[in-house]
Amino acid sequence: MGALTGRTMFISGGSRGIGEAIAVEAARQGANVAIAAKTAEPHPKLPGTIHTAVAAVEAAGGKGLALTCDIRDETQVAEAVEKAATHFGGIDICVNNASAIQLTGTAATDLKRYDLMTGINSRGTFLVTRTCLPHLLKSDHAHILTLSPPLDFNPAWFRNHPAYSLAKYGMTMLTLAWAAEFEGKISANCLWPRTTIDTAAVRNLLGGSAMASQSRTPAIMGEAATAILAKGRDFTGWCCLDDLVLAADGVTDFDRFAVTPGGKLQLDFFFPHDAPAPAEAGGVVGWRAPTLPARG
Repeated sequence: MGALTGRTMFISGGSRGIGEAIAVEAARQGANVAIAAKTAEPHPKLPGTIHTAVAAVEAAGGKGLALTCDIRDETQVAEAVEKAATHFGGIDICVNNASAIQLTGTAATDLKRYDLMTGINSRGTFLVTRTCLPHLLKSDHAHILTLSPPLDFNPAWFRNHPAYSLAKYGMTMLTLAWAAEFEGKISANCLWPRTTIDTAAVRNLLGGSAMASQSRTPAIMGEAATAILAKGRDFTGWCCLDDLVLAADGVTDFDRFAVTPGGKLQLDFFFPHDAPAPAEAGGVVGWRAPTLPARG
């Protein structure tokens, strides 16, 4: 019997990487997991499909449901949420994981890519959560978890990739708004990694095998996410950092998450430079809304 036994999670973009790791760890904690993503057939450059992710969920002891869904499409999202709620008898947890990235400046970012990042990241997060909302409001363990960064207003995080920054910060702002709007009814928090995570995006777009070797595995995000989702509804309005969440729960061995144990780690984008090390955090898991300070 795990902390999430009998709970149903609806997760966007869970066919690989961090999303799959969250789904699998939730399954180990007893959850049902509905995986809503576009990849139903194998991709030549990207590992994993909704079906392989569901197989991993079921191998971990949970129950899975594969849902082909483009979260930019209102009809597809409505159908996917309805199928999940009907299949499992409700939805307790909404995880906004799906995201698009392009780290380019203004002149190098065409409107098609701008619209893609906005459509998936901030608009998609809004659409998925809004569609899950009637089911979440019926749950006695309702959670929204969004994979987005703390609101660090150092221009270093805007000047080189303003479109991506806007799309990701939009996800955070929506989630913090929901923490206030649904206080006492739904817990709403964000989660972000301290280091880069070894995902297809890192290997294909952000530095290849060299950066991957300086990253942590998606497992740290899976464990941090489920630690958050196991908490009560009074834990809300936080921008959490993965290793701080785990340190607060008593984890001390973080080297087991490293792709290269004992090696140098690459800090992630939007990383708050005043964040304490896990051993020095004293139970602090991140930054509490609405008092996020401007840093830098």
